[in-house]
Amino acid sequence: MDLKKTTAPVNTITYNKAKIEEPTGNVYEAITIIAKRASQINTEIKKELIEKLEEFATYNDSLEEIFENKEQIEVSKFYEKLPKPHALAVQEWLENKVYYKEPNK
Repeated sequence: MDLKKTTAPVNTITYNKAKIEEPTGNVYEAITIIAKRASQINTEIKKELIEKLEEFATYNDSLEEIFENKEQIEVSKFYEKLPKPHALAVQEWLENKVYYKEPNK
């Protein structure tokens, strides 16, 4: 997933209920699928952020010295400005990029 090229909104917007429930025919089922995808996206983003921050980490035993690392700050600012995982998941859902299967069928 390329976070720089996403078209998901950063702010809260209202979606058409009919478009959300269209693929499944049930709004609750659609919301459940979107929520699970949002959880997956959140995990991916968190893992990626931790990996990037580890690159710049300095390990000191002294609590008195705290260094400001500009690279860490820039990475953190980038991730703070990203759309939230639920917005990314809804965008993927509306673009039919989410794969799901029904266990009953």
